[in-house]
Amino acid sequence: MSSQTWLTQEAADRLRAELENLEGPVRRDVTAKIEAARAEGDLKENGGYHAARDEQGKNEARVRQLKQMLESAHIGTPPASADGKVGPGMVVTADVAGSETKFLLGSREISSGDLDVYSEKSPLGMAVMGAEIGSTVKYLAPSGREITVVIKAAEFYS
Repeated sequence: MSSQTWLTQEAADRLRAELENLEGPVRRDVTAKIEAARAEGDLKENGGYHAARDEQGKNEARVRQLKQMLESAHIGTPPASADGKVGPGMVVTADVAGSETKFLLGSREISSGDLDVYSEKSPLGMAVMGAEIGSTVKYLAPSGREITVVIKAAEFYS
């Protein structure tokens, strides 16, 4: 199993633009909100101050997440799967518990929002990772129910 995250160039550019926005204008705006709330006085009961601090925490968490993702991601096209096995960055068509489903295996960050996305570390992702096209795999859903998946096709997301 691979833990590499593949990002298309488009997705990487989109994430870099988001990071630049969060580190620049958004960070300055949140800092200004905190300073304005501090100027009002008593911080213990200052709702504006606490809301701005929460906003700052969420912004900084997203900045850290984006930096880590961009530093560890492989940008470009994943290597072609000559062995016909499901891997990260692939759109998988499968029969899941009797219903045909199409999903992206990988990070939601690479998707343009038109597909459901499952991490390689999710129960479904771990079940299909490395499976051959035409094979049947099973996994336990969080509810404890065993779900059967038949892999029909797998192609790289573009």
